[in-house]
Amino acid sequence: MSSRLIVVAAVLALLAILFTFFNPQTLFAPPPVPGSKDHLHAAQVLHVTGAVGPESLVFDSRGEGPYTGVADGRILKWEGEERGWTEFAVTSSNRTDCVRPFAPELEHVCGRPLGLKFDKKSGDLYIADAYLGLKVVGPAGGLATQVVTEAEGQPFHFTNDMDISEDEDVIYFTDSSTIFQRRQFMLVLLSKDKTGRLMKYNKLTKEVTVLLRDLAFPNGVALSRDGSFLLVAETTTCKILRLWLGGPNAGQVDTFAVLPGFPDNVRRNSKGQFWVALHAKATPFAKWISSFPWLGNALPKVGFNFKQLHTSFAGWKPHATAIKLSDKGEILEVLEDCEGKTLKFISEVEERDGKLWIASVLMPFIGIYKV
Repeated sequence: MSSRLIVVAAVLALLAILFTFFNPQTLFAPPPVPGSKDHLHAAQVLHVTGAVGPESLVFDSRGEGPYTGVADGRILKWEGEERGWTEFAVTSSNRTDCVRPFAPELEHVCGRPLGLKFDKKSGDLYIADAYLGLKVVGPAGGLATQVVTEAEGQPFHFTNDMDISEDEDVIYFTDSSTIFQRRQFMLVLLSKDKTGRLMKYNKLTKEVTVLLRDLAFPNGVALSRDGSFLLVAETTTCKILRLWLGGPNAGQVDTFAVLPGFPDNVRRNSKGQFWVALHAKATPFAKWISSFPWLGNALPKVGFNFKQLHTSFAGWKPHATAIKLSDKGEILEVLEDCEGKTLKFISEVEERDGKLWIASVLMPFIGIYKV
């Protein structure tokens, strides 16, 4: 018997046993979160015309925007109801074939901008492009230029998110895997890949330093208000890690928060609190399969497609969950759209002027919720 047939037989046997003892509806149902408020269905929807996947949102120093990166490699700017979305920048000059809103097979050509941050001093917009590394474009927009594409001789495979320390002229950013690329993000989860890195780029010396390695899908990044620590979302483990940058604990890492699902971006509000967007809550099936990395590796090999793999983790009921944490890591508030009536698969929550601006890496719109 071939090794492939053996793997198929083992996978099917395990799944049969699982479904025998557990109700499939329960296995794939997003679990309830105690104390959550099912309010996000009341959010206003702002469609991103002709585009998909506004993953990150950012406003410039004049308060204009938001700006967002979409799946076809463009950075768009919201110009208000009359003008709508306009093209602000691109991360790749090779855009001949970049005509479809969603074409994962072309992301390495067109670019896929994820985390965005403005440098308050210069007005430059820094872009974490999943395939093209760290990029930057001036206040007038246009074609972004290269900042850095590797660290310690290891090219970035999945540049994800960042935050900027204005005091130190340093950019902290993540590379989610040294093996898998963004369009393979389900394989990062299923295989429990731990090749991710947290790095810092010194804008003055142009040097890149690896701060943490062997991370399980490092994702969102956010500095504390006083700059004493840095938060990093570790998506696979459903945790927020804290790296101390100063004080007696400098260089040490601890767990800042344990979450009921898979965190994406982390954003600090004006009070020093943090909003975490969960791509999805962790279903019982997702927790079970995470206990068997070899099984996760085997599922794509036996014919499970991306949609099936994604559903196994995200559940049969798409939804939205946003969690506000204190500067001590305590859960202060949980906002949800439990039925996915308006929002689902959210990737970032940006609090500004009494509103939550909510992004999604998969949907063709953003949400605006009044708090």
